[in-house]
Amino acid sequence: MGPSQKPNVCRRLSRRALGFFSRDAGVVQRTNLGILRALVCQESTKFKNVWTTHSKSPIAYERGRIYFDNYRCCVSSVASEPRKLYEMPKCSKSEKIEDALLWECPVGEMLPNTSDYKSSLIALTAHNWLLRISATTGKVLEKIYLASYCKFRYLSWDTPQEVIAVKSAQNKGSALAQQAGIQQPVLLYLAVFHVLPFSLIGILEINKKIFGSVTDATLSHGILIVMYSSGLVRLYSFQAITEQFMQQKLDLGCACRWGGTTGTVGEAPFGIPCNIKITEGLLQRNSGLHKQHYLPFLHVSKNTPPLLFEVSSLENAFQIGGHPWHYIITPNKKKQKGVFHICALKDNSLAKNGVQEMECCSLESDWIYFHPDASGRIIHVGPNQVKPPALSGHSGCFSLLFSLPALETLSFEDIVLSMRVNAVNRFVVLKLSEVENNSAQHQISEDFVILANREKNKNENLPTVTASGRVVKKSFNLLDDDPEQETFKIVDYEDELDLLSVVAVTQIDAEGKAHLDFHCNEYGTLLKSIPLVESWDVTYSHEVYFDRDLVLHIEQKPSRVFSCYVYQMVCDPGEEEETTNRSCKKDCNNFKF
Repeated sequence: MGPSQKPNVCRRLSRRALGFFSRDAGVVQRTNLGILRALVCQESTKFKNVWTTHSKSPIAYERGRIYFDNYRCCVSSVASEPRKLYEMPKCSKSEKIEDALLWECPVGEMLPNTSDYKSSLIALTAHNWLLRISATTGKVLEKIYLASYCKFRYLSWDTPQEVIAVKSAQNKGSALAQQAGIQQPVLLYLAVFHVLPFSLIGILEINKKIFGSVTDATLSHGILIVMYSSGLVRLYSFQAITEQFMQQKLDLGCACRWGGTTGTVGEAPFGIPCNIKITEGLLQRNSGLHKQHYLPFLHVSKNTPPLLFEVSSLENAFQIGGHPWHYIITPNKKKQKGVFHICALKDNSLAKNGVQEMECCSLESDWIYFHPDASGRIIHVGPNQVKPPALSGHSGCFSLLFSLPALETLSFEDIVLSMRVNAVNRFVVLKLSEVENNSAQHQISEDFVILANREKNKNENLPTVTASGRVVKKSFNLLDDDPEQETFKIVDYEDELDLLSVVAVTQIDAEGKAHLDFHCNEYGTLLKSIPLVESWDVTYSHEVYFDRDLVLHIEQKPSRVFSCYVYQMVCDPGEEEETTNRSCKKDCNNFKF
């Protein structure tokens, strides 16, 4: 059941011009986005492929900017043809940018410099420099030398737009040490900073002597997440660890004496010493912890270092989200793959209807996520439907989601805000609500279902003739993720327009055709479908971004060839505009990096 009346764009524009709206902050912005949503979804609106480009290096997209050549070159995606914003000087392989995050100005804070109020790119280079780069000019505004004792490789937000975590590559040890069976006690390092102005919180050492046979670790929302090959996942309070085990407080730009060496913190060659080390002696002296250090919804264990929560899950897949707090796991047995348990965090009790499993026959398993719109719902994507369950009382929702294979390549934002799936044709949104007459327990129920557009298999039950002339009817069913049937490849959420975007692909012979569908986030109603003109090869890696009035498709082909297709919104295009677009596409196909 959808809304009873469609919004009238002309009426909204008139009311905005006359000032007929509340004085509450954000009302004008919400009104503008409501107008844009109505324009995007109306029938006469088209999305045209205005330009295409190719590159030999990975292509990244952030907030209307397309980055080429390891973030060295930035191009605006807003213009109807490629417009270069800046290009940084060429550098050696050891100086290239390996990872980056876009930082945007905080609201309501006084900053030391006027340049700080503009967006910046926080970048990590191959030779361990952390840079703050102007997102409009490419000028380096700040630079910090991290360290020489390890190789830092990954950037992620601990707290979005406030605290960043810089993660090192895992310490495998030298080839000789590996042959001799000598294991390195330190697995990796995590450097944590407040951003703008940059201030150091500390560098934490993940030591196997303390944490055991850990296989990976990361930081998110003030929680240190440690994973083991057995499937065990443990959560620790990073704040409590910092307060108890920090050896020395360090300030960027200040002189420091460490290990008999004196230098300036954050400058080469001294860098930043590892100042948070959990030692056995410290563990013995600091076995007790104060409960106020912990997040209010997590259990406190007597184990040391301060353990908040632990759970065992297949492939370390574990999520926290919704309100009241729940978590999702897969039982730690291979035969349970595709089965999800939704449990209350306060007492580990299974929600009513909390075992979610899709009856399907496919090569790829189904996926489940807490909805990134903070509604408390859960999105379940399977081979033949998508459904969202939801949590009741959904105020102040946050979602924590990670899986061991994804940590090396994806940031927290990538994982939570974008649900990328393989060959499915069912999308279900579920909701979580209180059980009647039992407010302590919650139940899972179906909110809406989105199905792929499929025809019934015409070859099903076709008769065959044996060598003896006997006619036999052979019954068979195709896989639910059969590429010749329409399947969902990518499910994403556009938070500003409150739309679910779904990429559906049909593979015909050697060529695949894709279209991007916009669904109402509240009811699941299909509002608009946009065909993508380029062919879609299901064996390639694909990313699709829907950002207000822009659709961007990045494709990785064999031999590290990357292609970028830019679509822009056009209302009632005439013949003249069609001719202009074709001319622009022809010219822009030669735009390469």
